[in-house]
Amino acid sequence: MNKKLNWLENGTITSPKKFLAGATYSGIRTYAKDKLDLGILYSETPCTVAGTFTKNQIRSLSVVLDQKRVSTGRSQALIVNSGIANACVGEQGMTDAIEMASLAATHLGIDQELVLASSTGLIGVELPMALIKNGVTKITVSPDGGQALARAIKTTDRVSKEFAIEFQVGGNSYILGGIAKGSGMIHPDMATMLAFLSTDAPVNASFLQKALSKSVAESFNMIDVDGDTSTNDSVIIFSNGAGGGEEITDNSRDSDVFTEALNEICIALAKEIAKDGEGASKLIEVTVQGASNSNDAKLAAKSIAASTLVKSAIHGEDPNWGRIMVALGYSGAKVEESLVSLYINNVCLMESGVPIPFFKDAVSLTMAEEEVAIKVDLNLGESSATSWGCDISEEYVSFNSEYTT
Repeated sequence: MNKKLNWLENGTITSPKKFLAGATYSGIRTYAKDKLDLGILYSETPCTVAGTFTKNQIRSLSVVLDQKRVSTGRSQALIVNSGIANACVGEQGMTDAIEMASLAATHLGIDQELVLASSTGLIGVELPMALIKNGVTKITVSPDGGQALARAIKTTDRVSKEFAIEFQVGGNSYILGGIAKGSGMIHPDMATMLAFLSTDAPVNASFLQKALSKSVAESFNMIDVDGDTSTNDSVIIFSNGAGGGEEITDNSRDSDVFTEALNEICIALAKEIAKDGEGASKLIEVTVQGASNSNDAKLAAKSIAASTLVKSAIHGEDPNWGRIMVALGYSGAKVEESLVSLYINNVCLMESGVPIPFFKDAVSLTMAEEEVAIKVDLNLGESSATSWGCDISEEYVSFNSEYTT
């Protein structure tokens, strides 16, 4: 890693200067001790903002509102609820999203147009606005509220997902923090579920959007849990410039350090989502190298990581590499079987299209670990890509067969 990057212990979205957060239990979700379901992220000064959102044609009205407001390039706060997605509820969904933002704006004393509203949870149910209205008044934002916010956005997640990284650009030191949620309905087509990022670096709006879109393509867009793209997928980044210094643009000295920091934190959050898949016990990392072009590398890697048969084999610790080849073949990437080499946990199972004899029990034993690495070399070019997924288990099927009952 670049020496100008430094991971912060217990880092979160409020690690950057002048970012505050808070959360409460408002009653949207079924009660449990220490459960939270409504939270606010707030910057003491207005921010440059950028975002990427679901391409699913069935979208939460909260996403529609945020897309419009993010397009202005300016924001200062975000209110988010878990438990209900605010999707497939007709025009009422937009009314409620706007009211959520307005309630947060009044609570914080800022312009409502600078507030975003996000939701995640059950589809087809209207937001309980009376509970939300009461809940907002109970939220106190503080520099220590990031971890509470990370908990508040969880639905079926087993763990909170949050990181912060320190980086240097132009001789100035800045912090980038982030939180994410996601455990099921993960097969993103721009982002995944919810991820929010903040930085005290002064980043130009155009450069911020460009950098975020590129990072999302290499991270959140390269994970899979179950093949489903959500109605609420959103990745949003706020830059308040509280760290001082000159505005960071494409042409700034060391601007690549900012993009590297953003890539690192997005990949870290994305891997946590894949690892925390509903019912999952193993993280799968698929690396495809030697592809003709980067698009082919991504297609091949994600096809393997998303294969239900590959996921099942990994769960059963079965080195059935034929399933990997099948997923590779239908991925849409250019493949020549006679050139393919394939590895599971660094054990070569096929070299230049020829199967290599191996001791099945030994490979199976390596697959008992919490992380399983698959590497495929297409031997057609110089491009590579990595995708992350998880195994699929009986628990996943049981959980999702009873999700609303």
